[in-house]
Amino acid sequence: MIEELFSQYAAYARKADILFKTIKEKYPDSVRCRIRCCDCCHAVFGILPIEAAFINYHFNRLERKTRRDILRRAEKAGAEMLKAKETLKVFKEDEKMKVYGLGKQRVRCPFLSEKEECALYENRPIICRVYGVPYSMFNGKKHLSYVCGLSGFEAKATYPTVKLDKIYQELIKLSNELFREQGYLNPAAKASLMLPLSRVLRMTFDDIVKGNFEA
Repeated sequence: MIEELFSQYAAYARKADILFKTIKEKYPDSVRCRIRCCDCCHAVFGILPIEAAFINYHFNRLERKTRRDILRRAEKAGAEMLKAKETLKVFKEDEKMKVYGLGKQRVRCPFLSEKEECALYENRPIICRVYGVPYSMFNGKKHLSYVCGLSGFEAKATYPTVKLDKIYQELIKLSNELFREQGYLNPAAKASLMLPLSRVLRMTFDDIVKGNFEA
């Protein structure tokens, strides 16, 4: 069953690649992604349970030294995130400011090597696949659009946009199936949780697929 869910997840990852390629071909001067451009690799983001399981699975198939280096960077990233959250406690009455402040943190992705290359590029998260072209997420009552600050897309112009939240809704369904397969009684309670990558890498595969996120 897990193989089928991973196959479905991989199909959404390929869809994200196609969407990125389509927009890049239409606006080649505006998409400025290039080899070793890693601005987007210094950010705070979360991944849904099915994606966490997929990434953890492939991470554990890397060679030992590579895994050890990644885990060392994951420990550092985790510590930096905890420090940032502690600093942002001053906004305890303003959840929007806390989220905004956390999103502005420059935390190096554990997969980014000293050579400025992604150690898990072929199996990287979906957000990494669409960053560089306009994408949107539903926030409250409307869609908010985002784009890489290094791109050439103009702020007030209209462009085709990857609707990332629609892809995420499908990933939530896959996460539900994952937990249901494991016998979790209330899969919806955890299927939409966004997990920090640095934490996912330090968890066991079994804990992820069983929803043991407190472990």
